[in-house]
Amino acid sequence: MKINIASDHAGYELKSKLIESLAEYDFQDFGTDSSDSVDYPDFAHKLCKEHIKDPNSRSILICGSGIGMSIVANRYKEIRAALAMNPEIAALSRKHNDSNMLVLAARFISVEEALEITKTWLNTDFEAGRHQKRLDKINL
Repeated sequence: MKINIASDHAGYELKSKLIESLAEYDFQDFGTDSSDSVDYPDFAHKLCKEHIKDPNSRSILICGSGIGMSIVANRYKEIRAALAMNPEIAALSRKHNDSNMLVLAARFISVEEALEITKTWLNTDFEAGRHQKRLDKINL
């Protein structure tokens, strides 16, 4: 499975560790390439534009709090980005909301927690059914 991934400076280290630890996945890295200060929207937009080219893709954004990246990603009608702070939220975001983008808060979770959250998110399917009609009501 191909996974798009991007971070700002605060998420750079976590992003690097995820790519290294989850070598069984094919990551396409959209930056940043260091912990030097950058503007998170630049990297969120870059990844989001690539993400919408493939409706079945999965993507991960990482910043310090996860909030900024979430706000940018959810401006795109094709994206349902979920900020997950634990595996349970990650699973529910897939089961009930069919999230296609995971957002991680690098300053608030450990590498181990991020790995568990990411693995759960990648391996959980959308339940559809009663949840689909709710998804159909999201976009204006």
